Amino acid sequence: MMELEALRSIYEGDESFRELSPVSFQYRIGENGDPKAFLIEVSWTETYPQTAPIISMNAFFNNTISSAVKQSILAKLQEEVEVNLGTAMTYTLFEYAKDNKEQFMENHHPVNSMTSISNITSVETPNPAPSSKKKDKKEQLSKTQKRKLADKTDHKGELPRGWNWVDVVKVCYLNTKSFITLMSVVTGITMKFICNFFFFIFSPNNLWI
Repeated sequence: MMELEALRSIYEGDESFRELSPVSFQYRIGENGDPKAFLIEVSWTETYPQTAPIISMNAFFNNTISSAVKQSILAKLQEEVEVNLGTAMTYTLFEYAKDNKEQFMENHHPVNSMTSISNITSVETPNPAPSSKKKDKKEQLSKTQKRKLADKTDHKGELPRGWNWVDVVKVCYLNTKSFITLMSVVTGITMKFICNFFFFIFSPNNLWI
């Protein structure tokens, strides 16, 4: 298109101009560091210039400009579009914005781009208050004990009813056996003592005649 070639020729070496694609262009109005600088983007439709191009100010460069000011600038550019409808107008729109920069930005008050972020309320799950009571320390099982216990569980991971009866009987048996042994020892010592006592008493050497 002749307009594309014209734009490339006119804005060659102009750092404010940027060709995003053969049908989409950006132009920065104002120098870098200028608090009133803004950027406009013009995109051609398939039926341009018989129909209006798409004009946008959604670039990140404009993040400090309020929505009201952006809408005002777009409305004024749209009026210029209506006047030039049917003719190549991209260069005209860029130059119109440059010539009217101060008027477009007269109501501009920089918006803090971090305001929306700082206003986000962060909801955190509160940490539970530390319990004043210490949990009872659970007895640690050895690997062998854990394996034996696992072998006794059913498919649901539960211990069958009466699984520890054998252990209970075993403990009772051992305790009974120990008690009998102890009593046998005590009884043997007692009987030996009694025998020795009577032997000593009735020994001929100790009889009082």
